[in-house]
Amino acid sequence: FRIMAGKVKWVTDIEKSVLINNFEKRGWIQVAENEDWNFYWMSVQTIRNVFSVETGYRLSDDQIVNHFPNHYELTRKDLMVKNIKRYRKELEKEGSPLAEKDENGKYIYLDFVPVTFMLPADYNLFVEEFRKNPSSTWIMKPCGKAQGKGIFLINKLSQIKKWSRDSKTSSFVSQSSKEAYVISLYINNPLLIGGKKFDLRLYVLVSTYRPLRCYMYKLGFCRFCTVKYTPSTSELDNMFVHLTNVAIQKHGDDYNHIHGGKWTVSNLRLYLESTRGKEVTNKLFDEIHWIIVQSLKAVAPVMNNDKHCFECYGYDIIIDDKLKPWLIEVNASPSLTSSTANDRILKYNLINDTLNIAVPNGEIPDCKWNKSPPKEVLGNYEVLYDEEMAQSDGTDRDLRGRPGQPTGVKGGRARDSGKPVLTTWK
Repeated sequence: FRIMAGKVKWVTDIEKSVLINNFEKRGWIQVAENEDWNFYWMSVQTIRNVFSVETGYRLSDDQIVNHFPNHYELTRKDLMVKNIKRYRKELEKEGSPLAEKDENGKYIYLDFVPVTFMLPADYNLFVEEFRKNPSSTWIMKPCGKAQGKGIFLINKLSQIKKWSRDSKTSSFVSQSSKEAYVISLYINNPLLIGGKKFDLRLYVLVSTYRPLRCYMYKLGFCRFCTVKYTPSTSELDNMFVHLTNVAIQKHGDDYNHIHGGKWTVSNLRLYLESTRGKEVTNKLFDEIHWIIVQSLKAVAPVMNNDKHCFECYGYDIIIDDKLKPWLIEVNASPSLTSSTANDRILKYNLINDTLNIAVPNGEIPDCKWNKSPPKEVLGNYEVLYDEEMAQSDGTDRDLRGRPGQPTGVKGGRARDSGKPVLTTWK
């Protein structure tokens, strides 16, 4: 294994020892200067340089990298929403049952992203929506930042007038002179456990977009706020109540350094099964899987599906008190820093299993292989969706199933009644 000075750098928040241990385990780390193959673990900035036309750098067949060139189509907050909206409209034009709407004009099956506008571009549209329900709360996020930086909540138009050039016309200054933000309807009825808000961090590995093949990591976790939730407008500025990011919560007085405010997904399942029932819990997780696959299919047409690339995304999902999951954002470089002992074990295994799929058996990488590893190397990953297999089985048809139904790997429909079989993705 060799890192080329000036071309590759470590992702800043990654624990080098965890990654290096995994490389050593495979015999990938060698000090020889003439080593002729490389596995690169790159930052998103470095990826842009590698695939830049100006640099003229080209990867060889035995070099693979851990990001797609334009991963930001999914991982930038504004572009993710833009691509999902485009995907909905395309399905609507095709007459797909997926794009079906209710009597109020809301998508029945594709309503998994909170109502969102881009600022400053969509300011007037936002004002129109805001005035329909002036008591609503909205959350503003800068498009290009992470770890909760620059996020704040508003419930009055006057609170964002500082972006406005002219309060009378409510027109914003030009896009170039202000940082782009997204403003989304705040989920003010989150599911609470112990009175505290939480979200899910789930890991999804994509080995190829065309055909789409993705894997779900079974060992995700919940991230809890340190302060009990209240929808009171007097607490809108208290980020310890509203934002689950560890980068924010670790500075709170009530932060617990032993468990890090985290709970495993398996514990969440047990809790929900005991309080809401197994059937309802299975339906919730089916819908989460549905959301993930739909979001990936939304960006697949525009993603540069370079054969040298794979990517492990960090999905952030919030569940409301009606057990409806919402996609909040997708991270290109989910934190691999371990804040607790359990965290370190989870992320070590995550890296280990990811590398086993990206480069089966620890062999020399080959970007030309079919990227369909044997089941025994999946570890804690499970196949979430395999488009090639789904099409060969005749069960895909652009995922024309419904949430709660498998429409890929083992999916099918009842032929006798003409109605779908309610079952799980697994």
